[in-house]
Amino acid sequence: QVQPVESGGGLVQAGGSLRLSCAASGRSFSTYTMGWFRQAPGKEREFVAGISWSGGSRDYADFVKGRFTISRVNAKNTVYLQMNSLKPEDTAVYFCAARAGTVVHRQRYDYWGQGTQVTVSS
Repeated sequence: QVQPVESGGGLVQAGGSLRLSCAASGRSFSTYTMGWFRQAPGKEREFVAGISWSGGSRDYADFVKGRFTISRVNAKNTVYLQMNSLKPEDTAVYFCAARAGTVVHRQRYDYWGQGTQVTVSS
């Protein structure tokens, strides 16, 4: 079992960058697929990016391809989301989640953090 805790959110101007971090407690972090999701006001939560336990497989939603990069350091029990070329429509609460297993999925994550707010001003 892991418990994700996000950090790194904030206010940034359009075109700027932010790096989100997710520190996950638990001894078996390296056996979990990790994902980032987001939820904007009035909208459903949506998948942003996922990374396999080894980091060898990554998946991105179309709307962030080429702008966001997901990575992980298992020795630190941490997963990152580097966000570049941010747009006002990226404004949302960003959540980190963990899923047991080795394959990257866009659904069925078991453990969720509380989220961190990202606000992009125009």
